[in-house]
Amino acid sequence: MAERLGFEILERDGASRCARLSTAHGVIQTPAFQPVATYGAVRGVAPTDLAELGAQVLLANAYHLHERPGEELVARTGGLHGFTGWQGPWVTDSGGFQVTSLAHRVKIDEEGLTFASPLDGRRRRLTPEGAMEIQQALGADLAMALDECQPPDPREGPSRGLRAEATMERTLRWAGRCRKSHSRPDQALFGIVQGGDSPELRRRSARATAEIGFDGYAHGGLGLGEEIERRNDLLSETHEVLPADRPRYLMGLGRPEDLLLAIERGIDLFDCVIPTRHARHGLVFTHAGQLSLRNARFREDDGPLDEACDCSTCARYGRAFLAHLFRVKESLGCRLASLHNLRFYLRIMQRAREAIAEGRLAALREEILGLAGERIR
Repeated sequence: MAERLGFEILERDGASRCARLSTAHGVIQTPAFQPVATYGAVRGVAPTDLAELGAQVLLANAYHLHERPGEELVARTGGLHGFTGWQGPWVTDSGGFQVTSLAHRVKIDEEGLTFASPLDGRRRRLTPEGAMEIQQALGADLAMALDECQPPDPREGPSRGLRAEATMERTLRWAGRCRKSHSRPDQALFGIVQGGDSPELRRRSARATAEIGFDGYAHGGLGLGEEIERRNDLLSETHEVLPADRPRYLMGLGRPEDLLLAIERGIDLFDCVIPTRHARHGLVFTHAGQLSLRNARFREDDGPLDEACDCSTCARYGRAFLAHLFRVKESLGCRLASLHNLRFYLRIMQRAREAIAEGRLAALREEILGLAGERIR
């Protein structure tokens, strides 16, 4: 493996693995969850808070940072590490998903993506080479190749498979261009597997992406409405083809139960906005299921959010106070709920690593799946 990234599998439990992922700015113990710091910051949560919560690595959005403040400014101020104050590992995505989901009048051709910026309406162009330039300037430890990510449209009928194949093939051609243009020696580059919900296409994509040769491999285009069982099967089949000695990353997913099911199938890295997005709406994860702090039943409940949680929110504040903050629209409520939810997710990863080492991941999975069945209260 390239010197810019080390990956050592320490323990296995079935297809799951506990590993040590070494980057230029520190070691990541996997499985690991990456809090999403879209513009270089997790909304309302300081880097010092994240470190105390147990975060090891953060994910920034290359497209949004390209728009504001611009990768040149970030580079001049010491890259993501100097600019943001987070000194641990950084991951950046390529921006392809954000462009196709957020921008206006997107045109995709062989050269790349042309679109109208949602910020000011001006025309923009993103190519595989441009995506590499942006991410190398940002200075992330792990960068992503540019892929074509088009959410499935059930109205397409029989043509859906043809579009998935065309998207997958173009992603492969772009992957080759990314690999060729990437030159930063202290930054690892991940290739992205596409292919919709077709096992055949995903295996083809994985095999061809592995032949190009990357430091790690990510699954793109999942978590977009497919059945959970289908997704799990796709992961398992794809992992039969991907190199077993490289890290695997499931992008943009998911709920706690999604994480455990994916870990069982050999995923090492995750990111998702759910813990912080839910927190901003007063939804918190607990060992007794999800709670809605907007529920009137918490007006006089002085107990912690979760008696089994070791976060600072649970140690210092009661449900009544937190519910009050949401009723009066005090931003502190969002911050405290975010701290709790992030700790809940990061603790799941910690427990998963321990369970893999002890050969009892299945028991942890059943526990988390049981929580998923609890209604929001």
